[in-house]
Amino acid sequence: MPAPDTIRWRGVVPTVLPDKKMSESPVESEKPAYRRVALATRSLIGGALMGLANLVPGISGGTMLLAAGVYPNFIDGVAEVSTFRFRRSSLLTLACILGGALVAIATLAGVVGGLVVDHRWVMYSLFIGLTLGGVPLLWAMLRPLDSTVVVAATIAIAAMAALAIAGPVDDAGARSSTAMLFLAGLAGASAMVLPGISGGYLLLLLGQYVAILTAIDSLAHGVADRDTTLIGEAMGTVIPVGVGVVVGVVGISNLVKVLLQRCERPTLGVLLGLLLGAIIGLWPFQTGVAPEVGSTLKGDRVVLVDGELRLENTGRVIEAGDYPTQTFRPSAGQLGGAAGLVVLGFLLSAGIAHLGQGRGDG
Repeated sequence: MPAPDTIRWRGVVPTVLPDKKMSESPVESEKPAYRRVALATRSLIGGALMGLANLVPGISGGTMLLAAGVYPNFIDGVAEVSTFRFRRSSLLTLACILGGALVAIATLAGVVGGLVVDHRWVMYSLFIGLTLGGVPLLWAMLRPLDSTVVVAATIAIAAMAALAIAGPVDDAGARSSTAMLFLAGLAGASAMVLPGISGGYLLLLLGQYVAILTAIDSLAHGVADRDTTLIGEAMGTVIPVGVGVVVGVVGISNLVKVLLQRCERPTLGVLLGLLLGAIIGLWPFQTGVAPEVGSTLKGDRVVLVDGELRLENTGRVIEAGDYPTQTFRPSAGQLGGAAGLVVLGFLLSAGIAHLGQGRGDG
């Protein structure tokens, strides 16, 4: 029997497989193996989608894991590893998810980045569909709906709408104390665990985006130039952020696991709301517009240096992907194309989420 603390979502393959002590028919004996292969496949694809989500502004990697149907397995795996419980199935799931994410980022960063800049409405439409593809699975698990689920989902949707409407805080003067950097790391970690939350977006809200970006750039230059002074200064920022990320991933994963065990329906209601609310910030018909000299972007002042727009404090060239966006009126062709891409993304995500759910459940 599965361990009592294992997350058991109805309709989702359990992370602990049944004990095969009783006699089984040849067909039944194939079920655990099929489940393992299906889970590994979903984990790889879900990890790849999580990696792609990290390349698209405003999308959370947790959203893609939830849409792909491997979110509970990810939560289970992180929670177990953090408490020094190392089961092969959990380690394999985490390895597949993280491996898929790294491969996707390494191989598709340039392609996806270019598509988002040049064809934003195409990519956002596709990601809206991919996000919505996880709704049927959650919906089936929550039927019949009750007031608890409705209220929890409504609150989560309202919170996501408020984040989308508020917009990032461009505050170049925000303090970057050790405590604030640690908090920024916690916020960034939430994007890996909580669906609908963008880590970069939260860093902007906290006013720490520029400080962290500068430290990473300084660390890279320090390592390349073997400048120990520069490395030491950068590590003063990188270490508290890194500790915050680790603590955040472990803490939030264990918190979500406990909530799913003790308050399953309201927690699933919140997850459903986060999933639906995540698409609010993905309105596809928007395009990047070059910022004006003297304006503020990502917490830094825009300046013109040698004919190039740069951020004053970091000296970083402002690429087209960094431009603030504004909405535009779509053509009939773009409306039709967006609708088709949403449907395509929905079918892909829903198919991934249900991979292996039909066989071996009986």
